[in-house]
Amino acid sequence: MNQRKDSLDPAGLATRREVLGDDYVDAALANADDFGWPMQELVTRNCWNDIWNRPGLARPTRSLINIGMLVALNRPHELKVHLRGALNNGCSEEEIREVLLQCVPYCGFPAAIDGLKIAREVIADFHKAS
Repeated sequence: MNQRKDSLDPAGLATRREVLGDDYVDAALANADDFGWPMQELVTRNCWNDIWNRPGLARPTRSLINIGMLVALNRPHELKVHLRGALNNGCSEEEIREVLLQCVPYCGFPAAIDGLKIAREVIADFHKAS
């Protein structure tokens, strides 16, 4: 496993840990088998370094954009992960709620309502952990 961890982009891995938390990242890496490991490398390099570490948008802004996109794509697992990341990045509950409301006319009520339900759960868990 250490050889595999050495294959991860260090800057991307640091950002991934800062946004998603060590527990989540450690679990994702520990659960990656040989078949899935290349995806961990790709995500860590292309997403967490090449995109998240670009100048031009602050992390909270990137988080809010991701929330909207994940609602639109109906990706509840990833939405949950990125809602937690948004809170870690300092996004307020009001900002998250406003993004979900913005999703209504563009993604539809069912998608936005599902997003609100997931956000409510993530926010409650975040407060319990704090």
